[in-house]
Amino acid sequence: MAYLRTSVWGPAEFVGRPPWWLLTEGLVAGILAAGAIVGTTLFGAWTGRPSLADGEAGLVCAGALAVYLSFVGAGRALIGVTALLGVCLALQAPQAAAGMVLAERGRVQSVVVTSVQDGRAAEGGRARYLCSVADTDGVPLKVRIWRGCGEATRPGDALAVVSDPEGRVPPRGAQTGAGMSGPVRDLAPWAAALVVGSLVAVVRSYRLSRPSGTVSPFGTGQAGHR
Repeated sequence: MAYLRTSVWGPAEFVGRPPWWLLTEGLVAGILAAGAIVGTTLFGAWTGRPSLADGEAGLVCAGALAVYLSFVGAGRALIGVTALLGVCLALQAPQAAAGMVLAERGRVQSVVVTSVQDGRAAEGGRARYLCSVADTDGVPLKVRIWRGCGEATRPGDALAVVSDPEGRVPPRGAQTGAGMSGPVRDLAPWAAALVVGSLVAVVRSYRLSRPSGTVSPFGTGQAGHR
């Protein structure tokens, strides 16, 4: 049972509070991983690199964090939980990154609704209508708009959409008061959970060595190591 607990959750072989440097290591690992996942996705959306903007690089960053936690001897369950949180953050990041780009350099324009599709789920799901739209020159947009498209929307109605003048991010319906805070707020819980998961995994990876004649700074006659 002791071996199982150690391999699954990590040994956590310290008395009292964990060493400050161990807490710092866990925080730094989590912050770097979260920053890398969000940063690469945002960079890809800003520069128009699909491999980065689609979250693929973020998934690689999440995998790198899992490899690091395995290297330091973290528990398997905590590695799995942290990796799952990293994957969730990487999957959430593309939409948030697109929103950040549009909030920074997007331009609002008026479009005309050409058709409305009821996109509700078959069994009482949340109502969502999808509008096919065209610009003022009659050129249809390649994406359908759901923000601002509702049950009362009819073909010929005007909608406001925000689009990227460089064409690197798909347009979306304009929202009142939309800005950088919305996408950041959507990612914050996932990023915070990833940092906490990394912190717990690193802290619980701590082991005590028992070489003869070694005195630890904690006065136990044992030295901490990985």
